[in-house]
Amino acid sequence: MNKKDCESNCRLLFEYLRSILYERPIQKLDLEELEPSYQNLGEGMQFLQRAIEELLTYSENLSKGNLSGPYPSRDNFLCANLKNLHANLNHLTWQAKQVTAGDYSQHVSYLGEFSDAFNTMIRQLKERETQLKEEAEKLQRYNQLFMEMTRKRNEWILVIDADSRETLFCNKHDEKEEIMNVKCKHCYGRLGFQDAIMNCQWQDGAKETIWETGDWEHGFFRITTFPIHWKNRNAHVHVIEDITEDRKEAEKLSSKAYYDAGTGIYNRMYFQEYMKKALEEKQNLLLCYMDLDGLKFVNDNFGHLEGDAYIHRFVTCIQRFFRNTDIFARVGGDEFCLLMPNADFLVIKEKIKRVREVFRKENDQPYSASFSYGLVDINGNEKEEDFDKILNLADERMYRFKKENKENKECLS
Repeated sequence: MNKKDCESNCRLLFEYLRSILYERPIQKLDLEELEPSYQNLGEGMQFLQRAIEELLTYSENLSKGNLSGPYPSRDNFLCANLKNLHANLNHLTWQAKQVTAGDYSQHVSYLGEFSDAFNTMIRQLKERETQLKEEAEKLQRYNQLFMEMTRKRNEWILVIDADSRETLFCNKHDEKEEIMNVKCKHCYGRLGFQDAIMNCQWQDGAKETIWETGDWEHGFFRITTFPIHWKNRNAHVHVIEDITEDRKEAEKLSSKAYYDAGTGIYNRMYFQEYMKKALEEKQNLLLCYMDLDGLKFVNDNFGHLEGDAYIHRFVTCIQRFFRNTDIFARVGGDEFCLLMPNADFLVIKEKIKRVREVFRKENDQPYSASFSYGLVDINGNEKEEDFDKILNLADERMYRFKKENKENKECLS
């Protein structure tokens, strides 16, 4: 074989080797183009090509987490380390499944830094599981305490599953007895309106709703309803208070002597008697003392009939936004008091601001409409709550509000 043929064979083999290392797809080598003395070397390079192609496919699958792809041939020495890695990953996958099933005894010692990270994770998971179990046991103890406390309450407390309408808890029910057929028989026998509770429709986003039901034959009840997450279930709590005696008392007080002739709402006499009785009973109340701005201005410039209409629009606006169980009374010509039992000071403060804004914006008369107010939170637990002091404090806060808004030109003179 001359020098020229030798160079030609070497060039073919070199180009083939370069293609194996750098090109995809790899160029094919035709052994018939080589001299016999070079064909063995060509066959060896073809073996190398197959080994490298297996290596590339194998490593690509492993890099993507595919542990069930094609396995390289046994004589492919290039894949030896990757085969060890593959075996380790298979075992690690099995260990991860064991951990998922709650087996925190798994330990890795064959993957260097990854082993340390994996073992740390397992230790933290085990510690977290222990902590969650302790918290669950503590919560269970609290639930038992809550149930014991509620059983001593006069009110009925029902917890109803939001979807199935199943009774999950009743504080009047003996815990040793099973609640049968969704309804609590104890409550169903005494609360004729349990069907209304079961079918109560809840508005999305609502935090709490208070409603009343009943009649003189079966009694009157006030129900406070709110959503709760009860033992991993979405539910509604219904706190049911018997207000029959309150209704009877209200009937006694609902004579004409207790109503304002001009507006139909309670008058000063009723307000004073109710307030003093509430203070004696140490009730928690929120008092809003209101003054209708500019009534004298309207009477002087538009007549007393328009002044009366102005008062009626104000009364109607207040009644639209507050509960019928709240006590709304006219205590003077342009002075009004709103008494709200068990009301949150900050919530009512924001609500009064909104009502005032609505009253101003809905006015279509050729004069401004507004009212000033002062809020006083009455804590029934205080030893001494004096009626006159409370009223004076509310009056002072109202006039401070009126002065500030006159300066801002938001109130009529």
